[in-house]
Amino acid sequence: MNHLPLIIKREYLTKVKNKSFIIMTFLSPLIMIALIAVVAYLSQLNNDKLRTISILDETGFLDGVFKNTDNTTYSDLSNMGLNLKDAITLVKKKEDYGLLHIAKVNELEAVSKNIKFYSEDSPSLTIISSLERKIEKRLREMKLQNDGVTLEQIEASKTYVNIAQESFEGEKTSKIDNVIKLAFGGIAGYLLFMFIIIYGNMIMRSVIEEKTSRIIEVIISSVKPVQLMLGKIVGTSLAGVTQFAIWVILGGVLMVVVSAIFGIDLSQASTPQQELMNQAMQAEGAQAMVENVITAIGNLPMLNLVFAFIFFFIGGYLLYSSLYAAIGAAVDNETDTQQFMLPILMPLILAVYVGVFTVIEDPHGTVSTVFSFIPFTSPVVMLMRIPFGVPLWQQGISLLLLIGTFLFAVWFAAKIYRVGILMYGKKPTYKEIFKWLKY
Repeated sequence: MNHLPLIIKREYLTKVKNKSFIIMTFLSPLIMIALIAVVAYLSQLNNDKLRTISILDETGFLDGVFKNTDNTTYSDLSNMGLNLKDAITLVKKKEDYGLLHIAKVNELEAVSKNIKFYSEDSPSLTIISSLERKIEKRLREMKLQNDGVTLEQIEASKTYVNIAQESFEGEKTSKIDNVIKLAFGGIAGYLLFMFIIIYGNMIMRSVIEEKTSRIIEVIISSVKPVQLMLGKIVGTSLAGVTQFAIWVILGGVLMVVVSAIFGIDLSQASTPQQELMNQAMQAEGAQAMVENVITAIGNLPMLNLVFAFIFFFIGGYLLYSSLYAAIGAAVDNETDTQQFMLPILMPLILAVYVGVFTVIEDPHGTVSTVFSFIPFTSPVVMLMRIPFGVPLWQQGISLLLLIGTFLFAVWFAAKIYRVGILMYGKKPTYKEIFKWLKY
């Protein structure tokens, strides 16, 4: 008799009715949104902080360069007849953010090597970068003027090159296309990686708990080991999908509520590097950047991505879940699982590194192609290759290899499962597990 549906139902209901499962399902989004909100709030406070920067320019070359902004005020000490020591004393007394000192030099070329910023604490990367850009622009213009070039000629000489890209079939692309494609593939691969880690461990712990409580001895008397293992994998997977769906819905609602009630802009949770990138994007033309992003998203094979994500996600998860179940059956406690975890995690980690460092540079190269066919890495690498355009026959072969390896892994894991779930009190070795395959 086929007890698989009953086992799936039992595993699913056991998981979703568990108090810890329910608590973490609703508590995790709250913790995550609270963390993001705190980071965004602190970033917002930091961005709204008023700073006063004093300028002591002994050369006179940078007069009028520094303009006040909403958050930064520039105080010019150059005409007060102060030396550096007196200027530092004054800035410390006024509790200004810092002092920018441009030492007196005879040649324009020497200015860049005689600039220092004095402050009580380590200054912000964004502030320093902003000051450097302003100074670089003025010195560049002065050097050109000394060579007889006017500001009008400087502006007229500026030329921005944006090489248009188009395939032989006439499909238009842009530089941003590769970034968007890698982002889509990276997100898909990362979701699979996290899903395997979280819910694979859940399957392994479930097997260990039933084994140590001796419940498994009762269950195995009326159910085939392979059915019990598949039921546990599928039931736990469905519980994981349920939990993940609740996280997405609840997290989205909480983000809107937090933004509306507390007035916290969650997008403020950005790093200085992201801020610099945003400034660079604005400098080069935000409108053109937005158009390129929209075009890049439109060029993605969305239908192919959706179906590939579903099949490779399910195939990869089931493959690794069967191995997690086999590990759970082979040991008596979680401590003993460590020696078996590395061989499982290494292909996943390798897949992520190959995807990030190889696919972006050469998505159709030998390394990327080979790893997109290896079943233990294909769920991640192939998902990252597909946005760049992979023939359907390659996707089909990769998927068939993945399914075949999953079926073999189920057979392999069932052999270990059948013997391991009844073994107690002894830490298994690879040699002993290999012997179990012959029983």
